[in-house]
Amino acid sequence: YNIIVCQNVTDIDDKIINKSNDLDIPYLELASKYEHEYFEDMKKLNILLPDIITRVSEYIPEIIAFITSLVEKGYAYESQGSVYFDTTSYISKGNHYGKLMPEQIGNIDLLAEGEGNTSNTHVNEKKSPLDFVLWKRTKSDREPSFESPYGPGRPGWHIECSVMAKSAFGGISNGLLDIHAGGVDLKFPHHENEIAQSEAECGCSQWTNYWLHTGHLNIKGLKMSKSLKNFITINEILSTYTANQLRYLFLLHKYNSLMDYSDSTLSEAIGIDRSIHEFFHNVNIQIRENNGIRKSQKPSEKESLLLSQLIGIKQEIHNYLCDDFDTPKVLLAIKQLIHHTNKYIELGNVVTSTLVVVTTYISNTLKLFGIVVYVDIYNNSGSSSSSDSSNLGKYIDIITNYRHTVRQFARSNDVTNILVESDNLRDEILPAVGVRLEDRDNTSQWKFDDPEILIKEIALKNKEKLEKQNE
Repeated sequence: YNIIVCQNVTDIDDKIINKSNDLDIPYLELASKYEHEYFEDMKKLNILLPDIITRVSEYIPEIIAFITSLVEKGYAYESQGSVYFDTTSYISKGNHYGKLMPEQIGNIDLLAEGEGNTSNTHVNEKKSPLDFVLWKRTKSDREPSFESPYGPGRPGWHIECSVMAKSAFGGISNGLLDIHAGGVDLKFPHHENEIAQSEAECGCSQWTNYWLHTGHLNIKGLKMSKSLKNFITINEILSTYTANQLRYLFLLHKYNSLMDYSDSTLSEAIGIDRSIHEFFHNVNIQIRENNGIRKSQKPSEKESLLLSQLIGIKQEIHNYLCDDFDTPKVLLAIKQLIHHTNKYIELGNVVTSTLVVVTTYISNTLKLFGIVVYVDIYNNSGSSSSSDSSNLGKYIDIITNYRHTVRQFARSNDVTNILVESDNLRDEILPAVGVRLEDRDNTSQWKFDDPEILIKEIALKNKEKLEKQNE
């Protein structure tokens, strides 16, 4: 699908203004600092930049023009230097106010929360409690102020999204949206008010076709909150877990359901990440041992069975995504396809081309969800490239140093330290250069992997080992 994504950045609001005053720094400097940190975190999570980024501070003239248009059309009114949306007028003209959460219309607490600092001081300026502020008059010199036909002031919270969406998509879709996303807590009054002011200004009956509201995040069963001291940052999470593991955690929950961040849910995500990684590595070993596609690629009944299972699971995954992005079921389908493929491998005499088709589909599906697949199927199992040759030196250094150390211990018949050094090679040295070495009965098996994943796995094992010792 051809999607153009616009992301709004609120850099003017009551919380930002209050915090900047407390720190005695300009509000835009504070907002820019956190915006930069946010996008850096998104980069670490392998989340792509949106196609369009809009900041409230850069759209003040457009916001004033939008408000003026609403006033001229009879959908807004000026009161003591502020401007409010007239919900009574909106409804009287045949419009529907309360499309998303009709049961919350009149909820005084939610309405007050949506108005921010104006909820109490401006209550007498409204014609109706349902009316909401579009333009806030300036109350002190400690808040940003912009000139307007209604006097100095700044935008209300709800108006910014409607204006920036219209500006971003005006030349693409006449300002109309296919999808609008946001937290479930924004349904009312924020998104409800966006609908009202947007449909009033454009004269349409459906400004947005689909609303995607994400569920809340809990930390160990409780809402994440600084006051509860259960607040955790992306950087803190990534110091222990990988971006892939965090993504698997998200995929295990539907986007619109409550998600609990805890040791148990993380363990499940880590388990899925490990099993899928293991699968890709095992496939590469099979292809490597099969000498690529040099052997016969003629399919038999077992190849036909696996390919028919692939076709069926492809359709299942398509249906799950069409059913409101049911990612937990998609993961189950991927695990089922991996199970079928593992059974196929157990039968022996695999056909490389069949394995490549199946694993490429799994890899591409995971990439669709931003999962970085570090194993390059087939290409990683044939001839070495120039980059492989340039990296060969570090592996030779490791072998040389290991040989030197072991020889020293061997001369003194120190078998214990030889075994310690061998474990150190497996657990510390090779993971740092992206090699996973696993002991299997009377032999060992090596695989290439992402160094970050290996190092974090070791750190997690050491942490668990230490916790058990302290019990």
